[in-house]
Amino acid sequence: MTRNPFFPKFTDLPSDLAVFPLAGAVVMPGVQLPLNIFEPRYLNMVGDALASDHLIGMVQPTSETMAEETPEIHRVGCAGRITSYSETSDGRIVLVLTGVCRFQVRAEIEGRKGYRRASVDWERFAADYHSETQKIPDRSGFLSSLRSYCTLRGVEIPWEDLEKMSDSELINLLCAHLPLSPEDKQALIETLSTLERAALMRGLLDMASASSMRVAEHRH
Repeated sequence: MTRNPFFPKFTDLPSDLAVFPLAGAVVMPGVQLPLNIFEPRYLNMVGDALASDHLIGMVQPTSETMAEETPEIHRVGCAGRITSYSETSDGRIVLVLTGVCRFQVRAEIEGRKGYRRASVDWERFAADYHSETQKIPDRSGFLSSLRSYCTLRGVEIPWEDLEKMSDSELINLLCAHLPLSPEDKQALIETLSTLERAALMRGLLDMASASSMRVAEHRH
């Protein structure tokens, strides 16, 4: 992906990071995620991020603990940089995170002002800082699976824009914005290369399409 000139160098990524556990809310390198912040602890988190490196780590709670006040978190997430920010008259912050790099959670550390923090390692995902040259072997077949899924699920896609994207940009965007289950999104986040992620995503799309077709057949 094209590097944002405001992003930190890979070697400057922090060893500690504020983490925001939110099921289904995924950011991936180069992808934008809009967020509406209103809880006091997360307003504190955003304020501290803006006062330092602008980075927030998005992580998903595990499915078993999702409903708990302090859920367990998955060990892999993705850091985003606050690239757009506005305050509302009713005390909310509306912002956009742009994905920077995925990370591995080493351990949770002492929180700050009500929000959670973690010690993180970036090395496994250093490739997020480099443009991948490998191509999806059957991009037309992948897009065919995507079209079937979107038709059956009623998902609107800007197809002309997708056609212009590189393979890595396309797959990362779909990881973040397709209405897949949190578990499926987590599996995609943890898959290292674009090629492997594309293969996994196509399998998930085909399975979801087949399931939708079976449900439709049972109704008739």
